[in-house]
Amino acid sequence: MSPSALPLGDPAPTDGRLPSSAALGSATRDLGMYVHVPFCRVRCGYCDFNTYTATELAGAHQSDYADEALREIRLAGQVLSDVGAEARPLSTVFFGGGTPTLLPARDLGRMLSGLRDEFGFVAGAEVTTEANPDSVDARYLNELVEAGFTRVSFGMQSAVPHVLATLERTHDPERIPDVVAAARAAGLDVSLDLIYGTPGESIDDWRRSLEHALEQHPDHLSAYALIVEEGTKLARQIRRGEVAVPDDDLEADMYELAEAMLSAAGFDWYEVSNWARGEAHRSRHNLAYWTGQDWWGVGPGAHSHVGGVRWWNVKHPAAYAGRLAQGLSPAAGRETLSDETRQLERVLLETRISDGFPTNALSAPARTAVAGLIADELVNAEAALHGRIVLTVKGRLLADAVVRRLTE
Repeated sequence: MSPSALPLGDPAPTDGRLPSSAALGSATRDLGMYVHVPFCRVRCGYCDFNTYTATELAGAHQSDYADEALREIRLAGQVLSDVGAEARPLSTVFFGGGTPTLLPARDLGRMLSGLRDEFGFVAGAEVTTEANPDSVDARYLNELVEAGFTRVSFGMQSAVPHVLATLERTHDPERIPDVVAAARAAGLDVSLDLIYGTPGESIDDWRRSLEHALEQHPDHLSAYALIVEEGTKLARQIRRGEVAVPDDDLEADMYELAEAMLSAAGFDWYEVSNWARGEAHRSRHNLAYWTGQDWWGVGPGAHSHVGGVRWWNVKHPAAYAGRLAQGLSPAAGRETLSDETRQLERVLLETRISDGFPTNALSAPARTAVAGLIADELVNAEAALHGRIVLTVKGRLLADAVVRRLTE
């Protein structure tokens, strides 16, 4: 399977330089860094991310990856300096994938040190890595803390063996308590990622997964509805009738169950698919995406956004390494967002978070739609009276429809 295609856009300069507009207002925005580690031991049937197993690397080597990423990190520092962007220490760093923890902890630490040397970190910076439960142990987690990581996000997905089998996840759900306890002992904040709506998953299966996750007392929990992406093995299985199409009504029931159980356990929703045990445990890195801050994405296929300029890297690890070895930017294409597009994306993203979207930033026609959204119980009436568009539970289930009515 080939991971999802890159977007269409304009050619990116071979030296990675940015237009001067990217620096405008940079002093008012945070800067974060995403590091994509594109390696997986096996490819899950539902996955559409830019990831590669050992047999798909075609000349690229996991052992070389830290050095390649460090080249792009140095390039990032040079490009941001050359465009005149405010020199800003990093507020957040997020290692995602793929499975970052397939690399030795020392390699993740080397990349983190490179970021620290190039940019510096704000006091109390949030530094996260994703991890599969079967890819780490206590020693590895302690090495992460020694390197400067503060948070780990485990891809739990489900506690039910037949659901994990359908998703082609390889870990034993009974491993979750062990790795969470080891992460806690090392001093890491813990997030658990869950998926609901897998073909064959019942509401009782989903309740079991939520209960198992809550028994671990995580600081943060994400719950995402399964999306069947074209080109994936799961999409082909559904097309052939081998597994059932996910049921929208059942997924809505599962979301409402998650909200009820997590709320009762002391978690607050702060984004449609994310809950935290208090504001201090919200993912600051993801909030930076949703609130239009600046971030640079390091790695094959990684996306970046600085001051309304968005770009994306070549996808294959070998092509990525080759560009950097020649002293070239790995960027494959880019786009400069229009004011209209930036406003649309702001509405799309900020309405998803619990802080909401300011009604005075809506267009005049959009403001007239707010009363109807309240009447349809999609928007919180009290919040709207105080000048914010905040979704109700029903509104979260129909978030795209709310955005359409606010942007027509």
